Amino acid sequence: MASKAVLTGEMFTQGDIAAAEGAIAAGCRFFAGYPITPATEVAERMAYRMPRIGGKYIQMEDEIASCTAVVGASYTGLKSMTATSGPGVSLMNETIGLAAMTEAPMVIVNVMRGGPSTGQPTEASQGDIMQAKWGSHGDYEIIALCPSSVQEMFDFTIQSFNLAETYRTPVFLLADEIVGHMYERLVIPPEDEIVIAHRKKPTVPKEEYLPFKADEDLVPPMACFGEGYHFYATGLTHDERGYPVMTPECQLELIPRLCDKIRKNADKITQADTYETEDAEVLLLAYGGEARSAMRAVKDARAEGLKVGLFRPITIWPFPSKQLKKAASNAKQVIVAELNYGQLVYEVERHIRGEIPVHFIPRPCGVPHTPSQLLKEIRRRIQ
Repeated sequence: MASKAVLTGEMFTQGDIAAAEGAIAAGCRFFAGYPITPATEVAERMAYRMPRIGGKYIQMEDEIASCTAVVGASYTGLKSMTATSGPGVSLMNETIGLAAMTEAPMVIVNVMRGGPSTGQPTEASQGDIMQAKWGSHGDYEIIALCPSSVQEMFDFTIQSFNLAETYRTPVFLLADEIVGHMYERLVIPPEDEIVIAHRKKPTVPKEEYLPFKADEDLVPPMACFGEGYHFYATGLTHDERGYPVMTPECQLELIPRLCDKIRKNADKITQADTYETEDAEVLLLAYGGEARSAMRAVKDARAEGLKVGLFRPITIWPFPSKQLKKAASNAKQVIVAELNYGQLVYEVERHIRGEIPVHFIPRPCGVPHTPSQLLKEIRRRIQ
């Protein structure tokens, strides 16, 4: 007898488990993965839950096979996901590029750990920010959401599936070990209150269907295996039929569309959270687990009478440029705190464009900044 899919109500649980429950609530019914710290608990939860709700769970021989299986499952019409950490994403990147080229909706949960190489398997990092954007070769756009709590691990996993289905693209839930292994209160709302998106389906007669002919939103309707449509999907440059065409003209038509379906919809996609930014002379930027320390530091600074605000990018890719510029409109300087040796700070600098100074506080050691460390830096910069 099948179990209830959406476990509504309150629970005290881990971030990784919340991501698994979010996937199930979003309609995910296929998971393929390979164990890796600190994301293994996502796979363990899916292995337990999927058979009970009519879904499919497969532990593959490695991360390459896992990602490839997810692309194939997506083309059968199933909402599909994998979960891994940075070393696993390194192996998946060729297939992530294939998913971008064939426009296969999929979700990749990356619970980041210290690197490079095997690094610090049980410690936190935000070292995969640029990997998520540029990991596979060529020109394409990616979407990545960055949660800061157990609740957001659930909520943003649902959003990741909705974005993947809407834009026919791979989407990262880009968490870190802090949030993935954290235990907090999770509230799962009634099933009828959860907003679920589904991919567009063809409306033309089957004999007229062109699998990569996009609508005005630059996203093609997607037929799936077994639905009676004839189509061809390849990682090669292809025309609207899906047939390989090795001409500059075809590439010039295809690649801008793959990028622009994200770029031109960035205002609909990007999200950010702000706190006390209206009169902030110093803007502290942090995300993921690091944002929790940053929030405490900003509150303590405010208690001292210091005009400090917090900007937390939720959508890392596309970068929330407009939201950052608005939050920094009255600031005299920006402080960026990351659990790495410099990644998103360069994107901040690019969008600020030298209008105000941008300072960076690195932390590539697996342990987040404490609020007192951040407050000390704020005091130093504000004097």
